[in-house]
Amino acid sequence: MALNPDFIGRTYPPSEPYLVGREKIREFALAIGDSNPAYHDVSAAQGLGYADVVAPPTFAIAFVHASAEVAILDPDLGLDYTKVVHGEESFVYARPIVAGDELVVVNTIANIRAAAGNDMITVRSDVSTTSGEPVVVTTMVIVARGTDAQ
Repeated sequence: MALNPDFIGRTYPPSEPYLVGREKIREFALAIGDSNPAYHDVSAAQGLGYADVVAPPTFAIAFVHASAEVAILDPDLGLDYTKVVHGEESFVYARPIVAGDELVVVNTIANIRAAAGNDMITVRSDVSTTSGEPVVVTTMVIVARGTDAQ
């Protein structure tokens, strides 16, 4: 089934706040094999001018993907999640994420298109603090394989 193009531009309500923890940052850094001291040691991060440990640039995916499910799993969109593969991801930062940040995500379906017999959906996720300070914008492309011709 082709995705419903009427969803382009649809914005979903903000996510519940996500409190960024030191251990989550450390665990993420270990998982990606990054030993940068600023990701593990408060003193090292503070020496660089941060209030607490700073998150690696791709850390936002740890909570953004879960919040984006409100868009990609919307039953009226028509996405068959059993055929989904991850296409791409990008991050544009206003400032780094640090432990102690309390963040919310607003997801928007930025684009829907067909390519090579596949449906492709682009979800833009605007991440800000609970007080409204912009932090990062992520853009995720999801590919539903072999669905365009259905």
